[in-house]
This record gives sequence, C-alpha cells and structure tokens, in this order.
Amino acid sequence: MTAPAMLPEYPPKKRRRWVQWIVVALLILIPSGYGAVAAVQSRDSDGAKSLKAEMAGLVDDWPARTQRSIYQVPIPYNATKVAYFESNSWQTSSLYVQFTTTAGGLDTFLAQLGAGREDLRNGAVTVTADQSKRVGWKFSPGHDWAGTTLPGHGEKPQHQITVNLDNPDKPSVYLVSTTTFH
Repeated sequence: MTAPAMLPEYPPKKRRRWVQWIVVALLILIPSGYGAVAAVQSRDSDGAKSLKAEMAGLVDDWPARTQRSIYQVPIPYNATKVAYFESNSWQTSSLYVQFTTTAGGLDTFLAQLGAGREDLRNGAVTVTADQSKRVGWKFSPGHDWAGTTLPGHGEKPQHQITVNLDNPDKPSVYLVSTTTFH
C-alpha cells in the first residue's frame, strides 16, 4: 500500500501592507467624497432654485389651479395680461399675481376675497417696495392707485391688493398673497 500523496506546503503569502491601506482608504474616501458633494448640492439647491425663479421673474400665464387654491386667488375668468410669480421659504410662501379685468371682474374678485370697492383706499399702494422690486412692478406717482390689505388668519393667507384705476373700465390688479406656516 502506498502512502497518499502529500501536497507540498507553501509558506503563507505575505500580503503587502500598502495594498491593504490603499483599499481601506479608497473604501472610506470615495463614499465620503460623494456624500460631501451631495450635501453641498442639497444645501445650495434651495438658494439656486430661488435665484433661478427670481431671474425668470413673472411668468406670463395663469398660475396653476392648485396655486390659486392654496393662496386663495380667484382670478376673474375674463382677465387678460395674467402673470404670476411664486416665492417659497420655510416659514412663508407668496404668490404674486397681476391681471387686467373689467369693472365687474374687479368687483367679483374683491367679493370672492370678502371685500368690496369700499375697502380700497384711494392713493394707497399696499404692495411693499421690496415685493414690487422682486417682480419688477413699478407703482409710480401720477396714476390712480387704490389698495387694501386683507389680513390672513388660520388657513387664510394675507392679501395685499393694489389696483391701477387709470382706466376704470379696465383696472389692473397687483396682488401678493402670503401664507405663513406655523
């Protein structure tokens, strides 16, 4: 009987330490790098989105039905020259809307907000200078301005309304509807 063949024994391979350190470093550094880049992009995205929106300014179109519902902005069906801009932050969001309507359209618009023409103060521009600057509105003297501010409470947003009544049959409405999150 012959003895079973023995396999030769090889000395254990010496692993090179520097290869292990490179592998460990890469396994740590690559995911960390991706995480850092993602964090910077995530942090800048709100500011970048806001800046991009501000650069675009008013959008010549009707705000979406959802936006009109959230900000409670009942634009008359016969309105023309409709444009809007939405601004969002953690605590407040605002919808800027402008449109031209008829005298009856203005009355209906105000009534749907719980106000009337008697609430408009002659000569009052209720949209602030900072707000008007943000969207490029100019409320220069020499025009027949009237305005009111309807305070918000609970789920109801605040409405700052300024109307150009130079042509009483075709008033132009400028509105900032602001909702605050608690």
